[in-house]
Amino acid sequence: MSLNIVVLAKQVPDTRNVGKDAMKEDGTINRAALPAIFNPEDLNALEQALRIKDANPGTTVTLLTMGLPRASEIIREAMMRGADGGIVLTDRVLGGADTLATSYSLAQAVKKIGNYDLILGGRQAIDGDTAQVGPQIAEKLGLPQVTYAEDILEVANGHIIVKRRLENGVETVKAPLPCVVTVNGSAPDCRPRNAMRLMRFKYATSQSEQSKLPEQIKEIVAKRPELTIREWNAADVDADPEQIGMPGSPTKVKNIVNVVFTAKESRKLDNDDESLEGLIKELLANHTIG
Repeated sequence: MSLNIVVLAKQVPDTRNVGKDAMKEDGTINRAALPAIFNPEDLNALEQALRIKDANPGTTVTLLTMGLPRASEIIREAMMRGADGGIVLTDRVLGGADTLATSYSLAQAVKKIGNYDLILGGRQAIDGDTAQVGPQIAEKLGLPQVTYAEDILEVANGHIIVKRRLENGVETVKAPLPCVVTVNGSAPDCRPRNAMRLMRFKYATSQSEQSKLPEQIKEIVAKRPELTIREWNAADVDADPEQIGMPGSPTKVKNIVNVVFTAKESRKLDNDDESLEGLIKELLANHTIG
């Protein structure tokens, strides 16, 4: 049974390296100024897609991401791990989108892809923590959805069986295809890059990137269509200008406060003040043991 799987993925700011320039004055993230990584739970979703592909010859896995042109980096990464290709939905008018506008734009792109059997994505992105985009896409496409997936147990005979990890336990559910499934971080980690695929797809580039390639590499890419990562804009997916970007985003950031955490001063020991023994006695006196 061959399937066409769309994996929704996002290039997100590395939250381990957030500085004072992380936000713009309008309350949106300054993505161009921050190091970017593959959203962790989207990698879990990619692994589920690749496992289905392994078990079902002829299955294709297509990544779909919305963001800056540099988001093609995560599609290239996914191809090195086993995906077949991908699309970057990129356009200035898509900038500043909240979850409502983002889900609309991605749903329009999924409609353009068409002929899909399964849509997978991470439960949430680390730059928003809303877990809203996947379910909203399902609603906009009129598809059933399964959230908090930890493992896809079976895909056969027009249905999918999924194990869900919930706050107080685990449940197994069955849903008809096509459907949308969002995957938890507790799902198996994504496989590493494959050495042969790394060599095969190291020149996989978007149309924006190809203009900057050396002539020798351009010739290689021109001869191998699978190395071109497609780029779509808002017009390509027939997006309504009033439902995308800032105009389509009812959520607005009114104020930003930068909070800087500093380490507490360590307690110094001074022979003239107190000994180590005295400090230990003080600590014991202030804490009940048992």
